[in-house]
Amino acid sequence: MSERNPFGGSITHLTPAEVQKGLQDGTILLVDVREPNEIQAERIPGAVAFPLSKFDPAALPDPAGKRLVFSCRSGQRSQQAAALAQKAGLPYEEHMMGGIIGWRQAGFDVDRG
Repeated sequence: MSERNPFGGSITHLTPAEVQKGLQDGTILLVDVREPNEIQAERIPGAVAFPLSKFDPAALPDPAGKRLVFSCRSGQRSQQAAALAQKAGLPYEEHMMGGIIGWRQAGFDVDRG
């Protein structure tokens, strides 16, 4: 589902199941924009840490042909990250609805610190 991002630009909402499938089949690079202390407590296996507080669109990891998808705790900061990336001219508009909370509610595993 695609819509206007409340933070500017457009946003495509992916379910945790869609993201989990993409992580499994190697088509998604998941970028977690939570802060280091949050990521240290728990993280989605395979996600790349990229805190929103230090967000620099030019420093985003190269998705190397994969779809870059943002995630956070509940789905708000990931939308902000997508908007910031789009303002910098990058084509990233996908985020995971519900963040890591939605991921856990969907029954998927997390790594705990």
